[in-house]
This record gives sequence, C-alpha cells and structure tokens, in this order.
Amino acid sequence: MIEKTTKIGELLEKYPDKADILLEAGMHCLGCMAAHDETLEEACGVHGIDVNELVEKLNA
Repeated sequence: MIEKTTKIGELLEKYPDKADILLEAGMHCLGCMAAHDETLEEACGVHGIDVNELVEKLNA
C-alpha cells in the first residue's frame, strides 16, 4: 500500500507503472535525484498537489 510517507524513489522502484499518475498530477521531476528521497507528502507540498487525492489514485 502506498502512503503519503512513501518515498518517491521507493514508489517508482516497486511500482514503475505508477509514474504516469505522478506525471499527470504535475510531478515532472521524477528523474531528479533529490525527488527520490522526498516523500509523496513533501513533493505534493512543493507542487501544490493534494496528497490525499494522489495517494487514493495511486492505490486504486
């Protein structure tokens, strides 16, 4: 299960197919090394994305 505390790097390693959802949400920096150590919550805060909605989509 993906949570808002899940790090982006871990998410992409376990679920590479979820990258499209992150890109659609506006996270276009997935290749950035700094992004890999950020949690979904941290990244959503930077990008102005509702973390709860994103987590729901990722787990659907």
